[in-house]
This record gives sequence, C-alpha cells and structure tokens, in this order.
Amino acid sequence: MGAPRVDFYVLPSDQPAARLRFACRLVEKAWLRRHRVRVQLDPGGDLEAFDDLLWTFADRSFVPHHRLGAGEPAPEPAPAPVVLADGDGADPGDGDLVVNLAGTLPPVPERWGRIAEVVDADEARRRLGRERFRQYRERGWEPLTHEMRDEP
Repeated sequence: MGAPRVDFYVLPSDQPAARLRFACRLVEKAWLRRHRVRVQLDPGGDLEAFDDLLWTFADRSFVPHHRLGAGEPAPEPAPAPVVLADGDGADPGDGDLVVNLAGTLPPVPERWGRIAEVVDADEARRRLGRERFRQYRERGWEPLTHEMRDEP
C-alpha cells in the first residue's frame, strides 16, 4: 500500500464544539460515500461528547456508529461503518479513512488510505497539529492544508 493521503482541515474558531461539529459533517459525508471511518480521539477526551453529537448535529442525520472505548466489545457480526475510538489499537475493519481528533498521530498511520486531521484555532491544538504535520513530512508524506471558513 502506498502512502495515505493526509488532509489538514484548519478551522478559524477555537471553540471545541465547532471542531466536533465539523468532524461530524466530515464523517457523515464519508459515510454517505460508503467509506468505512474511524474517528480517533484522545483517551479521556471527547469520545462521549462526539458520540452524542453524531446523534444530534443535524435534524436529518443518522450516522451509524459504534464506540470502542475502554471495555466496550466490538459489534458482531458486521461492524458499524463508523467506529469511534480513544485507544491505540487499530483494526483493519476500522475502515479506510481515519478522522483524527487526537493530539497524536492515529494508530499505525500507514495502514489508512486517507487521514483527515481537524485542527482549530485553539493554541494548544494548533501546536499539536503542527507537530503532527512535521511527523507526516518526516515519513515522506506531503499533507494538504485546507483553510476552512466560519460556519454560516
């Protein structure tokens, strides 16, 4: 497998809710295009908030998903098309796209076809995003940057 495509979505807001809403729309768009998606979050971070938001971010939306938090078993027999995870165990069944909301690289970054990094204007998250950008470049990958506008 070749290098994954890495896209950085840089948001103008520093509001955590705006970052999570943007990620929800990104996940929904990928799911509607029949991608299998893993959303990577920090341990003890936004897993529960993101899970709740996937149910409520838009009136018309339903994104089938499963949480892989601590102590939660994987679904059987067919996994959900969207997996929310806050651990570093990556499974090939987790999908072809990882939406990274964590402060570190996603688990086994070379196994994904595409990595979407969502970075907002919060100074700490921006600094961690720059570090991940450097780490991708050190692997010989050339990340693309998309400057996003405020939500209407």
